[in-house]
Amino acid sequence: MSNTMKIKQKLSRRSFLGQASCAALGSSTLFSSLVSLKALNAAVAQSGFGGSEDYKALVCVLLSGGHDSFNMLVPTSTMEYGEYTASRSNLALGRDELLALNVQNSDGRSFGLHPAMTDVQRLFNEGRLAFLANVGTLIQPSTRQQVWDEEVALPLGLFSHSDQIMQWQTALPQQRSASLGWGGKIADLIRDQNSNQNISMNVSLSGTNVFQTGQNTIEYAIDPYNGSIGIDGYVKEDMYDIFNVMRTKAIDNLLDYEYQDIFKKTYIDIIRTSRDGHLLFDGAIKNVGELATAFSDNYISQSFKMIAHTMAAREELGMKRQIFFVDYGGWDHHDELLNNQFGMLNVLSTALGEFDHALSEIGLSDCVTTFSISEFGRTLTSNGNGTDHAWGGNVLVMGGNHINGGRIYGEYPVLALGSALELGGGVFLPTTSTDEYFAEIAKWFGVSGSDLNAIFPNLQNFYSGGDQSLPIGFLKI
Repeated sequence: MSNTMKIKQKLSRRSFLGQASCAALGSSTLFSSLVSLKALNAAVAQSGFGGSEDYKALVCVLLSGGHDSFNMLVPTSTMEYGEYTASRSNLALGRDELLALNVQNSDGRSFGLHPAMTDVQRLFNEGRLAFLANVGTLIQPSTRQQVWDEEVALPLGLFSHSDQIMQWQTALPQQRSASLGWGGKIADLIRDQNSNQNISMNVSLSGTNVFQTGQNTIEYAIDPYNGSIGIDGYVKEDMYDIFNVMRTKAIDNLLDYEYQDIFKKTYIDIIRTSRDGHLLFDGAIKNVGELATAFSDNYISQSFKMIAHTMAAREELGMKRQIFFVDYGGWDHHDELLNNQFGMLNVLSTALGEFDHALSEIGLSDCVTTFSISEFGRTLTSNGNGTDHAWGGNVLVMGGNHINGGRIYGEYPVLALGSALELGGGVFLPTTSTDEYFAEIAKWFGVSGSDLNAIFPNLQNFYSGGDQSLPIGFLKI
């Protein structure tokens, strides 16, 4: 029996079946507030809001399903491309199809991009986007032989959607914990930088999620097309809708009443906060008006459009720090990989290009870091017409002058089967941990070096730098 089969058999006994999802239940402002009682209990410091130089935002894009990212970023040097085509067989992209990348740190190697990603190619070559190669969940640095011999601690449920999608969001690969995400923990630490306590620092375009859940933080869920969704039929004044105006007055009377019973009072306080938050958010977004940037009519582009509108309303909303979350699903390509990936990568690339234009329009290019995550990479080998679950994969980071763009960070592996990082069956052992990737983003966002280990408990196994150093170097602080 091969080493890979032994690993997969051993791990499959520990894995959960199915795919984690971000429930649409969180799309209602009312529901978000009901769930987030603990978040609304925290007192928020009332500090004045500065200009864009005081503002920072993170945009996390989850490519759920397991992104086959070795067909996104492809080596084009003669020897490396030959290894790629031999390993990928019928799934290999033609060398002349690939979009040329001007890699500033290539060490003599050349790389190309999937032909559907023209906007990402432009952003990379302009220095506003970078790639991180062969990233994955790790507990400690590991070699292929150590993994084969079971001499190192491994993430629970490798190759399992439900486990790995959770671990990328919690940064806790050694346990199955869906309670706290690293985006939520960051918001817990720095939430006092925002003056508005009715709207969370964490805004989700994809409903409830683990990533944005903290001890005192939960996501403020909005809809990509409609923004904040309040109480159905709640209107203050409308001469043509007398019934709803009367109903609104009745609701206000219920919310403004001083209840003595602690349970009734707590419930009403949450509903009141939800109402006030919705009215503030909805009014602020409407005051922004339309952007000149045109966005495509699909879920991911419209999500970026709503994010841009929300950022443009940051002063009225009282926000200095915001974390956004978007789940763009459907990457579990066990079949029809080439056709499905072409369309989806084109949608993603176009949406990123549109978002970049919008950030320039509102003057926030240097204040926003957009980054991708996915629960795992996929096998380099073909299963006939697609690929299966694997481990290490490639991610992208987009921004402005704070990005050391036009570079590929980490160790892009030798793609020959049987190479030093290939565990068998086209599964690659990650060489950059998710902890290093996330910690650098957290440091740029304002988390102190002393707090990083509390958020990423395995980080000390990979990085021990001080406050002025970075784990990888793709960002500037």
